[in-house]
Amino acid sequence: MNGYISPLPDAPWCVRFPRTLVLLGSTGSIGTSALKVIDKQPEIFRIAALAGARNVTLLARQAATYKPAHLAVLDAQAADQLRQLLPAGYTPQIHIGQEGYEFLATLPEADCVLSAQVGAAGLRATVAAAKAGKVIALANKESLVLAGDLIRSICKRTGASILPVDSEHNAIFQAMQGHDTAEVRRIILTASGGPFRGRDKAFLQSVTPEQALNHPNWSMGAKISIDSATLMNKGLEVIEACHLYGEPLEKVEVVVHPQSIIHSLVEYNDGSQLAHMGPPDMRIAIAYCMGWPRVMHTGVAHLDLLSVGSLTFESPDISLFPCLDLARQAFAGGNGLPVVLNAANEVAVDLFLDGKIAFLDIPELIHSAMQNHCSARHDTTYDCVDSILALDNTTRRTTAELAGIRG
Repeated sequence: MNGYISPLPDAPWCVRFPRTLVLLGSTGSIGTSALKVIDKQPEIFRIAALAGARNVTLLARQAATYKPAHLAVLDAQAADQLRQLLPAGYTPQIHIGQEGYEFLATLPEADCVLSAQVGAAGLRATVAAAKAGKVIALANKESLVLAGDLIRSICKRTGASILPVDSEHNAIFQAMQGHDTAEVRRIILTASGGPFRGRDKAFLQSVTPEQALNHPNWSMGAKISIDSATLMNKGLEVIEACHLYGEPLEKVEVVVHPQSIIHSLVEYNDGSQLAHMGPPDMRIAIAYCMGWPRVMHTGVAHLDLLSVGSLTFESPDISLFPCLDLARQAFAGGNGLPVVLNAANEVAVDLFLDGKIAFLDIPELIHSAMQNHCSARHDTTYDCVDSILALDNTTRRTTAELAGIRG
């Protein structure tokens, strides 16, 4: 795949089994699904480390089951709580904060690092793994949204490999195997349309967080569920696709596919399209990356096309779901705008979940943050982790102020 963000894993890695894993974000939806995949073939995988932020109860259960030598949490308080919950006689190293996550991402014994933290918080560990030349099963799309060019340059220098866990990008990755990007006419990302597909503006003005979290097809964490409802998730995936495959914005399109059976498509110059199909279950993409190039048992029920019946497609409604267009504008504008887009979105989603803003305020707040950034003078080049995260932090404060939240 000429133009792909990184080299693919080398031949010795491809046959190295059992494979030792580090799971960053083991207590989230991706992490728990990854453990289900591991449970299906325990002879193939070993776990060196688990990281679970503040969900110490679940992390303690996971640690007691798999007994990795290393664990990581967000702060010292969580570390103290975790120690009290671990079984007697089991004394792993417990690492704290971003430094702890970065340490786990660079463990010498790790064959593969699953980057599954939520949001911009996953950037430092992803970059650390890339600098260490690791094979990264990347579920943290925000790493590429914020720092795609930086990660590409690091992978080129260190030989690190990126294997995409996002179901859409995993589908594209599979559909592009054996093909040159010069043969590609379009990348087509499919979107379910979320829980509010077909609704009008009057309905969207009064939706609740509970309604927005009720995705019709996928079981996901809160943040990505809201992003799916606003179509911001698809906007972030457009940016991710451009960075992963080295394609320009105009070659990446989005089609609403309510059944979520076709996970994405690649259209070639000869008029053909290759699609990846399967049940809407993240274990398929996770297993594909952790076991690459093997295709593994996942525990997912096989797809029955007769039961599925018809597959339908429609255009996204940008007038009602403008986040998709905001993401395109951010990528086209550059100069830190994707960082602003993501930071403002994370703040807006939290405010919505807390009941402090309405659903339709989310894109309005993001747009205002982007306008604020564009109207200011910028002497900084956002080409390193520190400058990117500084802009991320500034945008979070600005966005809260724009929403009328102080302190």
